[in-house]
Amino acid sequence: MSVADVDALVIGGGPAGLSAAVELRRRGAGRVLVLDREPSAGGIPRDCRHPGFGWADQRRVLSGPAYARRLARLAHDARVEVWTESAAVRWTADRRVEVTTPRGLFPLSGRAVLLATGCRERPRPARLVPGDRPAGVLTTGALQRLVHATGERAGARAVVVGAEHVSFSAVHTLRASGTEVAAVVTEWPRHQTYAPLRWLAAGARGVPVLAGSEVTRVVGRGRVEAVEIASRDGATRRIDCDTVVFTGDWIPEHELARLRGLALDPVTRGPAVDTAFRTSATGVFAAGNLLHGAEAADHAAVEGRACGAAMARYLVDPGAGWRPAAEVRVQTGPTLLWIVPGLIAGGGERPPAFVTRAASFGGRGAVEVRQDGRLLHRKRFRSLVPNRSIHVASGWLADVNPGGGPVSVAAVLARESP
Repeated sequence: MSVADVDALVIGGGPAGLSAAVELRRRGAGRVLVLDREPSAGGIPRDCRHPGFGWADQRRVLSGPAYARRLARLAHDARVEVWTESAAVRWTADRRVEVTTPRGLFPLSGRAVLLATGCRERPRPARLVPGDRPAGVLTTGALQRLVHATGERAGARAVVVGAEHVSFSAVHTLRASGTEVAAVVTEWPRHQTYAPLRWLAAGARGVPVLAGSEVTRVVGRGRVEAVEIASRDGATRRIDCDTVVFTGDWIPEHELARLRGLALDPVTRGPAVDTAFRTSATGVFAAGNLLHGAEAADHAAVEGRACGAAMARYLVDPGAGWRPAAEVRVQTGPTLLWIVPGLIAGGGERPPAFVTRAASFGGRGAVEVRQDGRLLHRKRFRSLVPNRSIHVASGWLADVNPGGGPVSVAAVLARESP
């Protein structure tokens, strides 16, 4: 096969990639091609059997598989080409990649390229948890594939490491497949999910949440036999189990971004983008969970849709320039870890929202957006919770001075307010 030139090449067939592709076609883009390395498109929701998907972008509540099928069907109806079991392995030019498929290795180029490769959980070796290396150590993604794709049970008794949204999804998956959950373990002083989800997945079933604790060792040779846990007060304990599920602690699937030499955000390690989802390389965009820790699938889809609109505008007038020479940087105060997008471009480009995360627990207060001392926006919150996103509306962008200093986004607790 010779080089296939397409208007838009989308790498990643999850909610962000499929939604961007559909929006591109809706806005008149010609040939739009999506690459997905899995046997079917749809992303992580394919393996999430619980409901709760689709409200932000489809205005309906669906199970994960139903949501993934709907996105794939919308792409098909929009005449988006989707190549499954196909992965971009390297760049051969600015917007040209080499793609491996069941039919062989082919070059592909696009007038515009979108990276929507998502994120993954940091596995046990990257978390530096010592001990033996037995079978039975999983991430949530591996657990869901094992249970839902193959119909197997993970084990008889499990310990879940982490206490954010996805951690309690893992508890639900384990319990639904017949695995007893011995405990949920988190280093934070309390869980980071919503109280109803925590109660439904764990509390109502008597699963303890061991806060202020960490797994210090995995015990077992051929198979996990136990974990050793230390709490902040110095106490240690051993919990017998045959399965350990490491959840959360997200890292972007940024291999292609690194190979292309894209500028990366120093905290998220995803590509640094502006308010039109443009990266540092002309014609290359990035969207979805590649940019930040795992957002809900439908929020990633909303972001993908906005990116698709920006890509369509670029395809109409690629000669208008890529990013302005003078960009306003967005920075966070000490109470917040990072913010995406991190650059404000001219031209009135507006993302659906800015996404940020808290650095620690805190009481009520407000997120304040300021430039050179001017208050541009304030959003109140009841509490700050780590591993839970804060979405900051982008309407204040019209008040940003393009020649001014950086925009500061900070969470100010009520007792600190002037």
